Amino acid sequence: MRTPPLILVVDDDPINLDIFQSQLRIDGYHTITASDGEEALHIATTQQPDLILLDLMLPKLDGFEVCRRLKGDSSLPFMPIIMVTARADDADVVAGLEAGSDEYLTKPVEPPALVARVKSMLRIKALHDTVQEQAARLAEWNQKLEQRVTDQLAELERVNRLKRFFSPQVAEHIISSGDEHLLESHRKDIAVVFCDLRGFTPVSETAEAEEVMSILREYHAAMGRLVFRFEGTLEHFAGDGFMVFFNDPLTCPDPSARAVRMSVAMREHATTLSGGWRKRGHELGFAVGIAQNYATIGNIGFEGRFQYSAIGNVANLANRLCGEAREGQILVSQRVYAAVEALVTVEPMGELRLKGFGKPLHAYNIVGLKDGA
Repeated sequence: MRTPPLILVVDDDPINLDIFQSQLRIDGYHTITASDGEEALHIATTQQPDLILLDLMLPKLDGFEVCRRLKGDSSLPFMPIIMVTARADDADVVAGLEAGSDEYLTKPVEPPALVARVKSMLRIKALHDTVQEQAARLAEWNQKLEQRVTDQLAELERVNRLKRFFSPQVAEHIISSGDEHLLESHRKDIAVVFCDLRGFTPVSETAEAEEVMSILREYHAAMGRLVFRFEGTLEHFAGDGFMVFFNDPLTCPDPSARAVRMSVAMREHATTLSGGWRKRGHELGFAVGIAQNYATIGNIGFEGRFQYSAIGNVANLANRLCGEAREGQILVSQRVYAAVEALVTVEPMGELRLKGFGKPLHAYNIVGLKDGA
């Protein structure tokens, strides 16, 4: 509402217009006038006064019709209408109220009565405008809140999806950078780790399903924590075997060293777990294969079920080395050994003939880390 309020005075009698205008101006209101129904309708829709004093008996359009049209136009703001007329019949009062008027005055109008009605209607106008403003603000807040909830749910979905494959640190980096192009297909030099539980197949064939699930939960929990600790990318967990790689999607300066350190830590945890499993009658061991080379990496799968995978001979080599490893061994390729030679003590395994590789390949068993490594 304006300050001071703007009041439209509508009457076809110039004397009445002067009287109403003079009284309203004395009380500090701004006024505009109209002398027929059509002019009143035009001014009301274009200038949208804060209040209208409307005579009933007007040329062109009477006050009832003007009132009906203004109140029926939903695009207009709330404008209180006080009908002012010499007709005081109850039927006229009812007709005016039914047409949409908010108040009714009969002529001759005493100045105090006029001012009182105007002040009353303007208070109602102010309250109405406040409620409308608050409702609009509340609707805006609700819309923002809905959008925020939608955004947070989408973000949570992204976090959950990324944390299926990456350590929390890597997932958070991808999310905070907003660059999921890191996950598109590309070539990268990576260190690949394949791990496997020796003796798991006989156990799964003879033990109860609940016992097998208990073993796997313990195994996955322990190994998963180490994958996260060393910031590896989990390619897959499949029963007793899993594959982890390093240097993608985030680059690290020492992928082979990190892969070896993680594998040694896993072997230590697996030894502890094996002791507990042995007490329950299950002979299970742990073996690892590690290789480093280029692979093609990216999301594969279909809508709703994607997997971040590494494809190439380096993954095959790590898998074959894991297959050749005996319980407790960590077999690494020639290139991995060259990268970590200063950190580890090894047992040369000579040349191994591995399925899928035409030539024999040198391999080394990681006995342990050197002091301070």
